[in-house]
Amino acid sequence: MARKTRVTKNREILPDRRFGSALVSRFIRKIMWEGKKHLAEDLVYRALEIAGEKSKKKPEETLELAIKNVAPMIMIRSRRVGGANYQVPVPVSSEKKLQLATMWLISAARDRKGQSFDKSLAAEILAAMNEEGAAFKKKEDTHRMAEANKAFAHFARF
Repeated sequence: MARKTRVTKNREILPDRRFGSALVSRFIRKIMWEGKKHLAEDLVYRALEIAGEKSKKKPEETLELAIKNVAPMIMIRSRRVGGANYQVPVPVSSEKKLQLATMWLISAARDRKGQSFDKSLAAEILAAMNEEGAAFKKKEDTHRMAEANKAFAHFARF
């Protein structure tokens, strides 16, 4: 029997208060912990101000460029064919690119120790903007894995 597919409706993301950017608003919601949105807003705004001062660009532009540099083009998906599992490279949708890039930036900032979160987030945004840092390395590793497994790309067309 065929499986019914359901399409979920994407919520409209309202822009944030300070910059009027939906991207910043999405970033704030990803950082939010246990419903403390005001705290997450303060942290993100402080981090963007620090990153903006150091890069001499608008704060929201620094975040946008950092996310663009960290967003992966292709990723690996595990696919079972016959009795074997293959790591198949597949292109990433624009929505998934944004989601992965924000999560990689946030987790890389959380992994940085020895300073407050807003400073580590600003440092990670600046590093990603300059195509370095842990989040950018994660993207490079993902691309390298996909490149190594491109022999199995024909399995993606199932």
